[in-house]
Amino acid sequence: MINRDLIRIKVVQLTYAYYQNGDRNIDKAEKELLFSLSKSYGLYNHLLSLIVAITQEERHRMEILTNRAKREGAPEPSQRFAYNKFAVQLEENKQLIQYMEGQQHQWQDNMEAVRKLCDQIEQSVIYQEYMASEEDSYDVDREVWRKIYRALIQENQDLDTVLEEKSLYWNDDKEIVDTFVIKTIKRFDPDKKSEQELLPEYKNEEDREFAVKLFRATILNADTYQRYMSETSRNWDFSRLAYMDVVIMQIAIAEMLTFPNVPISVTINEYVELAKLYSTPRSGGYINGMLDAIARYLINAGILLKQMPEPKGKHAQGGK
Repeated sequence: MINRDLIRIKVVQLTYAYYQNGDRNIDKAEKELLFSLSKSYGLYNHLLSLIVAITQEERHRMEILTNRAKREGAPEPSQRFAYNKFAVQLEENKQLIQYMEGQQHQWQDNMEAVRKLCDQIEQSVIYQEYMASEEDSYDVDREVWRKIYRALIQENQDLDTVLEEKSLYWNDDKEIVDTFVIKTIKRFDPDKKSEQELLPEYKNEEDREFAVKLFRATILNADTYQRYMSETSRNWDFSRLAYMDVVIMQIAIAEMLTFPNVPISVTINEYVELAKLYSTPRSGGYINGMLDAIARYLINAGILLKQMPEPKGKHAQGGK
């Protein structure tokens, strides 16, 4: 589940924190990086368990309404959503049950948030159309949860606040972890029952090593990388760089030089986007030009053994 996009985000955050605090203990910082990544996997499981918590609350509500209907001789309410086939399969998933058993954070401690989500779901057009539909299949049940997640959970400020209170590590994680939850919903297979595999913490050991190598290369070679920035910035107003810009470019240079199989264009694009997210409004364009110039400088010097296309026309100059 932890992919390189998330790893880059965490390396940016932890590198910035490394320079901001006075400790400068790289071993301790590396452990913090890996712990932070593991918390992202915890959020993934916690959000899957939210579907279970909502289902169980809906079941509780249906029991109350059913008992009332029996007493009053009224028609009993549909239990379709309370026993949604996909949600029941997720509820019985052995991997999720085992993971959540050892976790400190449980949705039972935030039932007010769960009940509020249930209210929002029941009032939604998605829910009402699902309950009114005569089509009854596993695919329909799985699809309604995908729609609910995207419409009501993926961008929910109240839920974001609840999650931030549970863990500071989850502040910036939810947006990308949401995509993994939706991916998991789509790949559920009814034939696999409780044995359905969830996404692993890391796709392979190579991704975990990517995190450690990138972080260590960034810190251990900081002086060298910053010299490359300085030597390449003669036509740029280097003094105007925000501190976060320096950190982001330092990490980008580390990635260019440490991982021969990652194309330069991929690295530049990734860190330009991170600059837009974490630094100033102008940082994206500035860093794009700087990293392009630094990469060409390193290639010409024989330091970076990768290829880049020839620039189209004269390279735009930064700063005024």
